[in-house]
Amino acid sequence: MHSHPNARLTLISRQRLICRHLDEGVPLKALAAAAGISLRTAYKWLGRFREGGPAALADRRSVRRSQRRTLDPQRLQHAVDLRHQRCTLRRIAHSLQAPLSTVGRVLKALGLGRLRNLEPRPPVRRYQWQRPGEMIHVDTKQLARFRQVGHRITGDRRLGSSRGAGYEKVHVAIDDATRLAYVEVLPDEKKATTVGFLARAVGWFSDQGITCKRILSDNGSAYRSGEWRKACKALDLKPIRTRPYTPRTNGKAERFIRTLLEEWAYGMSFQTSEERNQWLSRYLGIYNGRRCHMALGSITPLQSLQRLQIAE
Repeated sequence: MHSHPNARLTLISRQRLICRHLDEGVPLKALAAAAGISLRTAYKWLGRFREGGPAALADRRSVRRSQRRTLDPQRLQHAVDLRHQRCTLRRIAHSLQAPLSTVGRVLKALGLGRLRNLEPRPPVRRYQWQRPGEMIHVDTKQLARFRQVGHRITGDRRLGSSRGAGYEKVHVAIDDATRLAYVEVLPDEKKATTVGFLARAVGWFSDQGITCKRILSDNGSAYRSGEWRKACKALDLKPIRTRPYTPRTNGKAERFIRTLLEEWAYGMSFQTSEERNQWLSRYLGIYNGRRCHMALGSITPLQSLQRLQIAE
């Protein structure tokens, strides 16, 4: 017999303890204390001895005493058919007269645990324009103003509250081919503000040697306005909007905003929102000139721009 390495009693010691209790009448509590085990353990050995004799005092394997329930092939196919009819797990279990946990476990193993898995996902369509300026992605993100360190630093929402400080908008523009980015923090995202940002962004890209031809935005009110179309026409830009409720179409801007939040807005500790905004230009210099971009083959956006300009 292979006893448990931490067992207080061996098979012979257990037999001796039970015999002293049954034959000599020694209280089980006193025998358990002398052996260094709990009274509950002593009663466990006594119960096993009464059920199966001395052989029942041996160590048992620590495996399941019973196997998990499953479904036979016919009932399993019925469950799959009902699931493809968008039946709930509870309804399927009631129809098959099977436990809900069994039905849930079996269908989860088949990838049918959630109803959304029944619908095939559209294939991921990736694209990248070959030349700088052929497509510029624009988008906005709201950030809260703050006058003191907030709960992200203190960990307590009751401390550092800047109630009434308001919000500001981060406007981003990123080139599709090189991932070169231009960002401004502005008070709002109204028509005049958005048009002004567009003019400054196009001018900044022009200073980098990039001629902008197309501009891709979402369906925000400012991007659907007549002022936006007039500004695009004046700047010789073709305005393009994404499909409604399809943000992945403008995925490069969405992903850049996420990077911007993680590495700038929420990645560093600032005392005020003004200090945060002052660090934006330094971060953009790091992003454009020093931070390697995996989608560009581990080179920076400026290096990608230089390569494309040389290739032309």
